[in-house]
Amino acid sequence: MGSWERSDFNMKFGVNPMANLSDKSSVIKRVLCVVILTWSASVVYAQDVTEDALPTMTENTKVDTKNTKIEAEEVAKKLANPIANMVSVPLQYDYYGNMGPDKKGSSQVLLVQPVIPIDMKGGDNIILRPVVTSMWQNNLNGFSGYGFNNVTLETFYTPNTGTSMMYGFGPVLVSPSGSSGYFGSQQTGGGVTGVLLDRKGPWTYGTMAYQTWSLGGNGASGTQNNFYYQPFVAYVTHNAWTFTVVDQGNYNYDQHKAVNTYFFNIGKLVVHHKLPVNYTAGVSYTGTSTPGGAQGFGARAQITFAFPE
Repeated sequence: MGSWERSDFNMKFGVNPMANLSDKSSVIKRVLCVVILTWSASVVYAQDVTEDALPTMTENTKVDTKNTKIEAEEVAKKLANPIANMVSVPLQYDYYGNMGPDKKGSSQVLLVQPVIPIDMKGGDNIILRPVVTSMWQNNLNGFSGYGFNNVTLETFYTPNTGTSMMYGFGPVLVSPSGSSGYFGSQQTGGGVTGVLLDRKGPWTYGTMAYQTWSLGGNGASGTQNNFYYQPFVAYVTHNAWTFTVVDQGNYNYDQHKAVNTYFFNIGKLVVHHKLPVNYTAGVSYTGTSTPGGAQGFGARAQITFAFPE
């Protein structure tokens, strides 16, 4: 509301400047009326100015969107950390080709590997990582079929280091696969596992490894005397894109052979109704392999559900 000129006020409210000033009662009443009306107008005007100064709903929405991006970036960084204190459930699909003596076989693998942290207070945690793998073999040495590979349970005790560097260690157990022997070793394995990593800004890099020994069972389809290693580097952008390079290697002491498969993955974390979901796609290349194993290029796709506190 705008201010009024004195002439406007006089005209609208009938104040006559030539009125008889001897009538003190009339003058006092008129002055009080002017004061009350002026005060009322100033209050209404102040309310209008205050309301105009408040941010609009659109501006508040922009702020909320920015905060969501910050949260998504932090969740993506935790997903790049294999021993992060956050529950996550990845569903991973891998395709491998050029298998068998004639290189005409292929394998499709579906892996489920939930990460379950247990709070030990004081910043220390125990991380449980069960790995359940199902496989579809196609024309591998004349065999085609579906079955389950070995089930692995990785456990890590991760103390609070108070720095960007993290480490963890613990026992690892491997169950035998099915009785056919087509999908993995029929032996039971046990050993130790460890991880060492560092986090610098958008970077997370380190190495996971475990050593297992055979605890018994039929070794015709492979033994559990293995050394597994997985160096990795991940870069997370401010808008929650993740670029990862991984080498998954396994050396078998009985075959004296190593398998090395390299992965380059690109992922994007999206928040769906407060549920962060990371979508990943990538390519793989198997450089060294056991006789009849996969060689050359393959593919990976993964979807991970994250449950931050």
